[in-house]
Amino acid sequence: MNPHLSIGGLELNSPVLLAPMAGVTNMPFRVLCREIEQELTGTTSGLYVCEMITARAMVERNEKTLKMIRFADVEQPRSMQLYTVDPAYTYEAVRMIVEENIADHVDMNFGCPVPKVTRRGGGSAIPYKRRLYGNIVAAAVRAAEGSGVPITVKFRIGIDDDHHTHMDAGRIAAEEGAAAVALHARTAAERYSGAAHWDEIARLVEHMRGTGLPVIGNGDIFAAKDATDMMEQTGCHGVEVGRGCLGRPWLFAQIGAQLRGEPIPPEPTLGRVSGIIARHAELLAEHVGEQQACRDIRKHTGWYLRGFPVGGEFRKDLARVETLDELGALLATIADSEELAEHADDARGRQGSSSKVALPEGWLDDPEDDTVPEGAEIENNGG
Repeated sequence: MNPHLSIGGLELNSPVLLAPMAGVTNMPFRVLCREIEQELTGTTSGLYVCEMITARAMVERNEKTLKMIRFADVEQPRSMQLYTVDPAYTYEAVRMIVEENIADHVDMNFGCPVPKVTRRGGGSAIPYKRRLYGNIVAAAVRAAEGSGVPITVKFRIGIDDDHHTHMDAGRIAAEEGAAAVALHARTAAERYSGAAHWDEIARLVEHMRGTGLPVIGNGDIFAAKDATDMMEQTGCHGVEVGRGCLGRPWLFAQIGAQLRGEPIPPEPTLGRVSGIIARHAELLAEHVGEQQACRDIRKHTGWYLRGFPVGGEFRKDLARVETLDELGALLATIADSEELAEHADDARGRQGSSSKVALPEGWLDDPEDDTVPEGAEIENNGG
């Protein structure tokens, strides 16, 4: 198994990617993942992708969006994901990224299953419109031409079981000049429910053989062994980790070590986790200020403490913190604990159940229609 990954001109010493997650994969979290990986393994590797950025909002220099695309000095290479429905805005956004040296890698999001996105024709609805999808990928590749910034594409199996699109999406991405593709092995209708269909990743790998494009698998990576199992079972060239790293930023160090054949860093004790929470809050405060940081860290503490016997009242107290001092005082009470979490590598994050995908009226009538969906970028202004 190759513990490296080449994406265009980027040479990564780990085939592990952090999947973009709104409200999670901001600069503080990405820096924290890198710091822990460096501490535990002596290296930083792979790609840590920022939150999804809306192309139109970026081109219009939306204030919130511009803050979201800031990278720390330690982030090399810098990776960002664009949400877009319009080839024209796609081209302008990627040109902006290239000319202003904002990032070293751009991923295109065609996998978002959120109803407010798909009902306007965005996210995982787009690959069904083959020409529109191809036009968007082509615009991004054309804008990045000669810059050394590779364009990659992420998509799902399809809209639902009756409308699979991943084979066409992979082929078109290759034809239009993308450097890699990533497949979340669920349909949009499945959202995050059930088990990911790794067999579809294997089918895509076989389908893409001969194009030279790496295929990255995504879905149900909750432990280091899951990553090696996926690569062995599907033949994919890399793995993308989303929900599995919620409250477990050390997962990247564990996966990287396993793929390199090194000893896997053990799960941290409760005391160690308390220090990681404090560092996460500190990084958030540097990025967004103490008040916002304390609000943001609340959702993370639930993930961090999953499986630890800390009691409901302690969890409630953490969910009400308003200052870093208050957070520090609470964490000090568990700082010496040697407790280990139970079932640390269980599925986490949103799961829900399958449901019909919200689509614009008549969306499925003509897969060759390349009309840009109206209003899909404006609704998601600011990322």
